[in-house]
Amino acid sequence: MPAELALAAVIGTALCLYFLLGGADFGGGVWDLLATGPRAAAQRRAVEDAIGPVWEVNHVWLILVVVVLFTGFPAAFAAISVAMHVPLTLFLIGVVLRGSAFAFRGVHAAGRAAERRLGLVFSIASLVAPVLLGMVVGALVSGRIRVEDAIVTSGFFAPWLAPFPVATGLFALALCAYLAATYLTVEVHDPALREDFRHRALGAGIAVGALALAAFLLSRDGAPRVHAALLARRWSWPFHALTAAAALTAFAALAKRRFRLARAAAAAQTAFILLGWGLAQLPFLVVPDLTLADAAASPPTLRLLLIVLAAGVPVLVPSLVLLFRVFKR
Repeated sequence: MPAELALAAVIGTALCLYFLLGGADFGGGVWDLLATGPRAAAQRRAVEDAIGPVWEVNHVWLILVVVVLFTGFPAAFAAISVAMHVPLTLFLIGVVLRGSAFAFRGVHAAGRAAERRLGLVFSIASLVAPVLLGMVVGALVSGRIRVEDAIVTSGFFAPWLAPFPVATGLFALALCAYLAATYLTVEVHDPALREDFRHRALGAGIAVGALALAAFLLSRDGAPRVHAALLARRWSWPFHALTAAAALTAFAALAKRRFRLARAAAAAQTAFILLGWGLAQLPFLVVPDLTLADAAASPPTLRLLLIVLAAGVPVLVPSLVLLFRVFKR
């Protein structure tokens, strides 16, 4: 396997893990904001208990993506940083505000009024951040970011303020909410509270399907290369079938209250969606001007980066497994 393709696989895997773990944390903020009824306080406590031990560590995957992109594909990193600096800066501000509000909300000395304000900041930032990240993804595949002689010529707003990137942003938000609600059906033990999150998971799953269809229809004009790839490549329809099977399994498991199966199927559905996006985008990092080969660093740099990553995996993965076993069992 070429070194640049191996590093692209690392980026894709890290993004998938970030969405499956960190994305669910963002979704927790959605349900914190929408907590209603006589069990609203219990719903917020369930969200807090679920993400409290692990929400910081989940960002390690996003850090890995940035490091590999910066080191292995500096031309793409430069183009993305320039073209998408507005939504990426807003995304990072949202992540910082969300984390700070979540941490300080747990300080009981702050008082109830301050706790409510911090909770609102946490929830709103949790809504905005995945939308912005989805819009960045939509802009990268749209073909609206143009790079000529290493200079971005397409402006700072037009590529991501368009119908298709907006649809992908809303799709990302719905997917985060869907994952969070499905995961919470396993995390909580009170039957009534579990039913609350089961209903939310089913509703969010319907929203995921509707927004996926909207994004696909808009991609015909908004991201024609990806639209064609999702229809015409040999892997396309078998992949769509796998994604649909995972979605139907998750819905059936939620209906039958087999929550662990629902969690696994929802995670598989999300992974298939992200992998399909990555395969449809290949060989481009930024459609249509930067391919993996065009943006890659020198061969010695790529080889050294792969060696460092191979050496780091035996340290990182067992540490994360230990953390989850200690705090999530």
